[in-house]
Amino acid sequence: MADVARREAPLCSEQFGSGTARGCRAAADGTLQWEAWGKRWWGFSGAFTAKPGERDGDGGVAPGTASPPLSRLLAVFLPQGFPDSVSPDYLPYQLWDSVQAFASSLSGSLATHAVLLGIGVGNAKASVSAATATWLVKDSTGMLGRIVFAWWMGSKMDCNAKQWRLFADILNDVAMFLEIVAPIFPLCFTVTICISNLAKCIVGVAGGATRAALTMHQARRNNMADVSAKDGSQETLVGLAGLLVSLLMLPLVSDRPSLSLCCFFFLTALHIYANYRAVRALVIETLNEGRLWLVLKHFLQTQEVLGPTAANRMEPLWTGFWPSLFLSLGVPLHRLTSSVLELQQLVEGHREPYLLRWDQPRNQVQVVLSPMAGPETILRAATHGLLLGALRGDGPLPEELDKLRNRVRAGPEKESWVIVRDMHHVLDKLFPKFLKGLQDAGWRTEKHQLEVDEWRATWLPCPEKKVL
Repeated sequence: MADVARREAPLCSEQFGSGTARGCRAAADGTLQWEAWGKRWWGFSGAFTAKPGERDGDGGVAPGTASPPLSRLLAVFLPQGFPDSVSPDYLPYQLWDSVQAFASSLSGSLATHAVLLGIGVGNAKASVSAATATWLVKDSTGMLGRIVFAWWMGSKMDCNAKQWRLFADILNDVAMFLEIVAPIFPLCFTVTICISNLAKCIVGVAGGATRAALTMHQARRNNMADVSAKDGSQETLVGLAGLLVSLLMLPLVSDRPSLSLCCFFFLTALHIYANYRAVRALVIETLNEGRLWLVLKHFLQTQEVLGPTAANRMEPLWTGFWPSLFLSLGVPLHRLTSSVLELQQLVEGHREPYLLRWDQPRNQVQVVLSPMAGPETILRAATHGLLLGALRGDGPLPEELDKLRNRVRAGPEKESWVIVRDMHHVLDKLFPKFLKGLQDAGWRTEKHQLEVDEWRATWLPCPEKKVL
């Protein structure tokens, strides 16, 4: 009986990724006999048989490679180890992203058709040299715009990747609309397509930068290259489908400008809606200023910390580029003080490796960081600044903060440094609880997406005042 039980018990087992494990038993002739192989994709599974007694490489079905045709096809377009190798929001985001890419491909075909008509394709009177000059001016304008925009806004797109992603796609629709209407105004054709190409180059910078940031979020096994490559494969497939549909659509609308515009507006509406759904599906577990303020405001009101899913659902997507409280992290020290007295006031009460100045009339918070300031220190400094901004609001606050708000309303604005100093004492009790709540709720506090400049400073600590 013991020998029979030993033969029935699996000797070993194996599984591929998140697929169903299969066991292996000893056959009567001493060979290994593997169970039927199964793999799970998107929550459904199927059993795939391997001939008993066959070894991998001897004509049997190799473990980890046996799959039905659908799974083989999905493996071409999905990262290895899906769904465990990517973030939980990967699938809904990619589905809606594919819909918007398909709509954008069709709109782009209409726009390209209009531009080619505008430069004289099919017109015997058109000059090749004039068309070439127009094309060169268009491209050079876009190249310059790409350089300037990348310099101006490149460092800000990591912090608000979702908003910039949506902005880029809407701007792309505006650019294609300009291309479609450009032939209607031949005197302004060159200027119009130059503006359109400038917008498209900005779209290229914003779209590429935010795509890289989102790929970093989606990759969960140090597989950014694989996630990025498979995203490119998905875009290629969608683009190919768009080209095939465009071949059928263009002959129907080429001689009907009104129908062409109707198709464009329909595709644009679908493009914007799909983009909104794609961006809204993202659940980013790191804090930027907008998400930090949503979580902090909820914590002050309920003493509970919102999780990433709830906070991302509440995060504004159409705004959020320029928050009402201008929080500047990593500013130079010389911008905050010009005298020994101001420096002493700034340092007083600051035991953390940052200095903070609050300009009440402008509602600006500027933070000087020490070289020792890590992610949690920066998170505390941002929380400090946002709490100071909350003192100017009317929402409910804990008792300690409500007392400070009453002092702000009653006292002179020049005493802001006293409020900043006293806020440190409140934060000493409040922030550890808030930080632990963030970690328990699933936020990743070892890194952040707050906009931080590169300035760092050192200063002598303020001597403690003796109480007699």
